[in-house]
Amino acid sequence: MTWILWVKALHIAFMVAWFAGIFYLPRLFVYHAMNAKPAVDEQLCVMERRLLYFVTPFAILTLIFGVILIFAYGSAWFAASGWMHTKLVLVLLLYIYHGYCFKLLKDFKTGTNRRSHRFYRVFNELPVLALFAIIILAVVKPY
Repeated sequence: MTWILWVKALHIAFMVAWFAGIFYLPRLFVYHAMNAKPAVDEQLCVMERRLLYFVTPFAILTLIFGVILIFAYGSAWFAASGWMHTKLVLVLLLYIYHGYCFKLLKDFKTGTNRRSHRFYRVFNELPVLALFAIIILAVVKPY
């Protein structure tokens, strides 16, 4: 069963890489929303696009290795793991968050962003809260 440890390690490693990106991208959105200079605006668009497209494969690999783990542990384990169902809801919300970042990126690129830097500051904190909850659920397994 050492292969499962490799799958788990890869799942965690890709998750960490993904989160590094979704922690930083909204911070770029904050700076972008505060910016009024066209040259800086253009540079921020390039940085945001590159970052989002760079971390998206990590999100996909996180999902793939997570699904492998669920299948490896089996349906009986999955059915008895109430904490896992809650974790998966939070993970689904993170994928929705990630997808919404593409819409926000497009809004900045097309000049149609209507959100303030305050919105993006709050938006930036959402994945942190989700990560804390997911880690607690996965480690403590409260139910």
